[in-house]
Amino acid sequence: MSDVKKTLILGSGPAGYTAAIYAARANLEPVMIAGQQPGGQLTITSEVENYPGFPKGIMGPEMMDQFREQAERFGTKVIYAVGTEVDLSKRPFTVTTDDDQVYQSQSLIISTGASALYLGLPNEKKLQGRGVSACATCDGFFFKGKVVYVVGGGDSACEEANFLTKFASKVYLVVRRDSLRASKIMQQRALDNPKIEVLWGQNVTDVFDVTQGKVTGVELTSTEGGHKKRVPADGLFLAIGHKPNTDLFRGRLTMDDKGYIVTKPGKAATNIEGVFAAGDCQDSYYRQAVTAAGSGCMAAIEVERWLEGQHAH
Repeated sequence: MSDVKKTLILGSGPAGYTAAIYAARANLEPVMIAGQQPGGQLTITSEVENYPGFPKGIMGPEMMDQFREQAERFGTKVIYAVGTEVDLSKRPFTVTTDDDQVYQSQSLIISTGASALYLGLPNEKKLQGRGVSACATCDGFFFKGKVVYVVGGGDSACEEANFLTKFASKVYLVVRRDSLRASKIMQQRALDNPKIEVLWGQNVTDVFDVTQGKVTGVELTSTEGGHKKRVPADGLFLAIGHKPNTDLFRGRLTMDDKGYIVTKPGKAATNIEGVFAAGDCQDSYYRQAVTAAGSGCMAAIEVERWLEGQHAH
């Protein structure tokens, strides 16, 4: 592809789609490369209850479909591919995708989001989809009447544990400290739920599949004395945080020690002129759909003004 786009959006989620809506309405004819998980993390979320304008709540995947429709209505071109290489050393910037297409663009909006972290246990990856999951809303349904363990102490851990009680007969929340980091309302929901039991000061240190290739138990190790015990389990859910999907830009853009892209204070601009970042790839603090959408809007407005400035010279 030799024609140079005005702006290219890498990644689709609340940030990417909002950037696309604003960029399209500003006649920037944005092209979006949807990435590994079109729609982002919200496609693996059940009900979104805290996004303004949806008083009864909305399912995450449905919400992302609506975002996409709105972006396409104003002329965004969505390409279902994954960016595999970028060249930010000169303008126009170049992005190569996994289907060997090459896109050139005067500006770039990075909204590649973040992905769930895993514990790194030897059996964990092997048992993924066979009882080990990082998404209760995708997989909870398969655990009707079962006993499951959730690892984590933040909002998402409490949310996953609560959600799983709709299906599982018993949910153990494994917390390595003696307190939860979750917001008060989420803590209360988990602590008040009769199906949830919190195991304080414990780590999950192994997961077993004694029978036909699916989870049958986990090993718990106390954080104090290191005492280990094996307990039967049908499922293990991980809710221990996220890693930004920014490996593609390592060594090219300024990042913090966790790999989040650093933007200028109060802005979406990165250390490279013409490259902007929005959403969970640059926000380790709020990590909400509504703040991601807001930062996508900021990025698009900054792109529009930056491009105007380029043409003025």
